[in-house]
Amino acid sequence: MPRLITPSTLLTFSHSLRRPYATEAVFKTSPYRLHRLDAGPAPEVTLKKDDALVLYERMATIRRMENEINKLYKSRVVVGFCHLYSGQEAVAVGFFANLRPHDTAITTYRSHAWAYLFHGLTTHSVIAEVSGVQSGSSRGKGGSMHIFGKNFYGGQAIVGAHVPIGVGVALAHKYRSNGAVSVTIMGDGATNSGQVGEAYNMAKLWDLPCLFLVENNHYSMGTSVPRSTPNPDFYKKGDMMPGVWMDGMDVVSVKEGARFCMEYVTAGKGPILAEANTYRYFGHSLSDPGTTYRTREEVHKVRETQDPLTIFKTKIMEAALVTEAELKVVDDKIKAHVKEGLQKAKKDKKPPAEELTYDIYANEVIKEVRGVSPFKPKVHKSTGQAYNLK
Repeated sequence: MPRLITPSTLLTFSHSLRRPYATEAVFKTSPYRLHRLDAGPAPEVTLKKDDALVLYERMATIRRMENEINKLYKSRVVVGFCHLYSGQEAVAVGFFANLRPHDTAITTYRSHAWAYLFHGLTTHSVIAEVSGVQSGSSRGKGGSMHIFGKNFYGGQAIVGAHVPIGVGVALAHKYRSNGAVSVTIMGDGATNSGQVGEAYNMAKLWDLPCLFLVENNHYSMGTSVPRSTPNPDFYKKGDMMPGVWMDGMDVVSVKEGARFCMEYVTAGKGPILAEANTYRYFGHSLSDPGTTYRTREEVHKVRETQDPLTIFKTKIMEAALVTEAELKVVDDKIKAHVKEGLQKAKKDKKPPAEELTYDIYANEVIKEVRGVSPFKPKVHKSTGQAYNLK
């Protein structure tokens, strides 16, 4: 007797045929806004499957890592200020996708995502550092706001003060003719600082290879953009320097926008100013509930309608570039990776008290430093090679 083909059988069969066969797909980018530019990033881009999986994995890893750090803070493993990057993942991941091994970056205290990317894509060094243990990137002495690494100049705590340092790094690149770009990252609040304007001026005056990036999450600490500046177009604030505004919640648009900016700088045209329109889910720091200057409804709406992970996942699945099963494999890999980083950090020890005066200088030329007691200096020595010392 022949087997009956029921509607449910046909549905199951049709689902089995809907396996992705595409190795690449074309995606439209969100509209860009330009300043002093005749042309900008492309309106659509082609994304390969392998690249899509990499972008998803990096964003999802940052999200999970930050969620775990939030738990560590609540359990008082992480002490002091702690600023999470959740909601802004598309910005760091999209820009990092265009950086070369010799390019450099410097950023604010909201640095965990950038530190993870520059630390060989491992979460352990970041988790260990914020936990204050020796296997952290700064042996646990820098904490959440002072994470460093190869070609990564921090994690800097003073608002806007690191921007001139980024310009100085760009000057070093030009002086050495090494072809590198200094990506100098700041928040919307920092753009109102005097030293940022001076840094813009010098970078353009000397046409330095500097890519300024404003991560505009709309609330500099707790002050909304309209309350802090009469000109909310941060990408135009470089005056004679060209600028690009991009949708910072769409990693595809960020990646293409970053490509354009990198090509502009590496062509020897001087600095450029990028603004990524983004949003942070948590408060300014974890001691800030983040609901006194914005509503819970606003945060919920952004999470529901503009989440960078959800947007990208939907895009690549609708384009038949990946399957739910493939993404689950990635999610399981991320879960195991972050868990391993947590376990390693938990087993590690905090640096001994005498290390407080170690590594103040990049070498051991100075053997002693002043302590709190007169005529009783403390020992100074290096525990290892300083990052980026050449």
